[in-house]
Amino acid sequence: MPNRLLLHVAENKKLEAIATRNRLTRPIVDRYVAGRGLDEAWTATKALNRAGIDVSLDLLGESVHHLAQSKAATQEYLGAIENIRNQAPGSTVSVKLSQLGIMIDPQECANNLKALLTAATTHGATVEVDMEHSSVGRETLAIYKSILPDHPNSRLAIQANMRQTPEDLLSFTDIKPRIRLVKGAFDESSSDALCDADEVTEQYKYLSRWALQHLPDPAFGTHDDTCIGVVKETAAELGLDKRDFEFQMLYGVRRKLQDELVRDGYRVRVYLPYGTQWYPYLMRRMAEKPANLLLFLRSLIGG
Repeated sequence: MPNRLLLHVAENKKLEAIATRNRLTRPIVDRYVAGRGLDEAWTATKALNRAGIDVSLDLLGESVHHLAQSKAATQEYLGAIENIRNQAPGSTVSVKLSQLGIMIDPQECANNLKALLTAATTHGATVEVDMEHSSVGRETLAIYKSILPDHPNSRLAIQANMRQTPEDLLSFTDIKPRIRLVKGAFDESSSDALCDADEVTEQYKYLSRWALQHLPDPAFGTHDDTCIGVVKETAAELGLDKRDFEFQMLYGVRRKLQDELVRDGYRVRVYLPYGTQWYPYLMRRMAEKPANLLLFLRSLIGG
């Protein structure tokens, strides 16, 4: 499970200010973040595409406090969507509804999302909706359900650690969703989420099997060899082709494994974050794998 202390650190604005001003953090940031702007993100995307790996672009920055910030984020995403066909066909965009304003004005957030979905339809792109902290989880699910009939190719991230997840998946009746199954990387209460790492892994394995049996084109966001093995074995048992689902991984994490999966004939997509607001995202990566924290702290103190 993610380290809860580091998840709290991710919200510390003083530490964020120190880290973002320190040029010595650049090497560790560059490992997990594909640049400060879209041009750098396209460069990283094309390099991955040459290796047979697709990309989902993620503009960093979920903590917005004004609708003007949400509009700016929407415009940034529109710029990416409008250029996908020319720059990197097959890429998707991953959007956080908190970034589109769900905590300020849910209706305005829905309007921003619909603008992205309309543009995606026009330009041959796909929108993936990230699932965030449970504080916005129910609203996110509701908005996704509202757009699904008109945009069935959109994808929703689903967190295996949340106790409500099995029921949420069963609540889709008329149209089955395309999902990205992840373990979950937010600090949640034990009443809302499984807190034992082994329990979360077992839940992930169970939901992986269920998704392969019942959902169209599922994606599995994991770097866990055990979970990857379960997906492979279940797909083979069900007679599915290796292209009937995809593995999704994070930029900068287990690059050799990504290449191995591609060589074995599986679809692989990398979640590729870019932008200047990298601190909360990077701290969540540290929380998932605290061994990475030592490298980051050394960069902060210049060691």
